[in-house]
Amino acid sequence: MAKSTQDLLSRMADLGEEALNKLPNVPGGNRVMDMVNQSRTRLDEMQKKLRGLDELEQRVDKLERRLAKLETAATTKKAAAKKPAAQKPAAAKKPA
Repeated sequence: MAKSTQDLLSRMADLGEEALNKLPNVPGGNRVMDMVNQSRTRLDEMQKKLRGLDELEQRVDKLERRLAKLETAATTKKAAAKKPAAQKPAAAKKPA
């Protein structure tokens, strides 16, 4: 069974290669080949851009952590500044 599967796969690979070799002779085949080549180029460019996203995500994470620290520091400073002032003692009422 394994040998027949391997033979089938090798036959399919051979047929695929043969089809690719005949493609330029088919009407419109050159356009298909051009589209395939352009797709490969575009995919390569897209891959490069996506690799750059990891670096940008790391930078954003770092900035978010810094912002969170600054926000917590600002809220603690505001809380410390809003301490109630000492209340004046109430004046004793004179008996009438």
